[in-house]
Amino acid sequence: MARRSGRIATTIAAIILGLAIVIMIVFAGDKTRGPLENFFTGIGEMVKNAEHYYILQKREKKRADKLTWFQTYKMNPDSLKKPSIILLGTYDNETTRSFESIINLEDSLQTVFPLIHLFTAWGSKPDEQFPKLQVETILALGSVPMITWEPWLTDFDDQEFPNLRPVKERDIGGLADIAMGIYDRYIVEWAGEVAKLKEPLFLRIGHEMNDPYRYPWGPQNNTPQDFIDAWIHIRTVFDAVGATNVIWVWSPHPAYGYYDAFYPGDSFVDWVGITALNYGAVANWSQWWTFGEIFGNYYDQLAAFSKPIMISEFGSLAVGGDRSAWYTEGLRDIPVKYPLVKSMVFFHFSSDNTTTEQTLNWYFIDDTTITRSIHEQLTQWPDSLKPGN
Repeated sequence: MARRSGRIATTIAAIILGLAIVIMIVFAGDKTRGPLENFFTGIGEMVKNAEHYYILQKREKKRADKLTWFQTYKMNPDSLKKPSIILLGTYDNETTRSFESIINLEDSLQTVFPLIHLFTAWGSKPDEQFPKLQVETILALGSVPMITWEPWLTDFDDQEFPNLRPVKERDIGGLADIAMGIYDRYIVEWAGEVAKLKEPLFLRIGHEMNDPYRYPWGPQNNTPQDFIDAWIHIRTVFDAVGATNVIWVWSPHPAYGYYDAFYPGDSFVDWVGITALNYGAVANWSQWWTFGEIFGNYYDQLAAFSKPIMISEFGSLAVGGDRSAWYTEGLRDIPVKYPLVKSMVFFHFSSDNTTTEQTLNWYFIDDTTITRSIHEQLTQWPDSLKPGN
């Protein structure tokens, strides 16, 4: 009880301090930006150290100890480009505050995730910079971070980037601007932070670039060649800065095809990443699709690239069908029908408002039927595909 009270008191103090910092930033203006940012970074380091103490040291079994088998992969990024096993991972939107939600999910599934997924947008806002503290904490926990890096070009500040086109025009041909180096200052800063890690990081840039409806970097605003040129330019900048510890994940939308037109080339891509999300009957444009219909129908076309395949967003909503059966089908079939699938990343998002007007809940941690089904399927995978074997 005393330990719990101490943690609650620490959390309350951190919240109060955080509110004070926000108020200072609002009233101080740009003149104190540098000192305040340094101060804020220092506070972030304190939070990271506190998280290290409470999560790494106070758990009955240290999480990193369960991932000792994974250290050989972390020490050799090339081994992550062609793993012999299936690497599990997850995205959880609660990780902006703590990674404990992921550890709780691991406990419920009786497994440990070597990959932890983050989403980060491009732009000038504080939360659009390289997520240094989160990445360092993931590495300290024994895992490898995967970042989906979304080129939202309208979030850049005109004063910081004076050569940009007006906001309303940036998305039209925006990828061509990236390829021409217009955003190199931002890319170089990111690449520099990645290079400093000295450990591997998966990077998934401009996912679902062949979808003409969802994202501004899609074909409604850019040609396929624009995407290829932007990808190669980003990769070239990272290599020049020394960020050779990146594993590059190219992630088209399976249902919209034209994969070849958007493919940067074998020498620029390490993995093929595919979203497999079942929205069920949540909207008039969706229906209940099986895992085979969402992913399996396109597997042969994706396998033709001869790259390891990652189910980079794996999840189902509950509306319209049996969610436990959906997860069971996918996990049962992955090692049998889809041998090039070498990673599967759960999409564990409690408040998703990116697709529909209503907020969607992809969480399943409290559904014991689902967690039991997932655990049972994972235990039935061949030993040759299981972590640690």
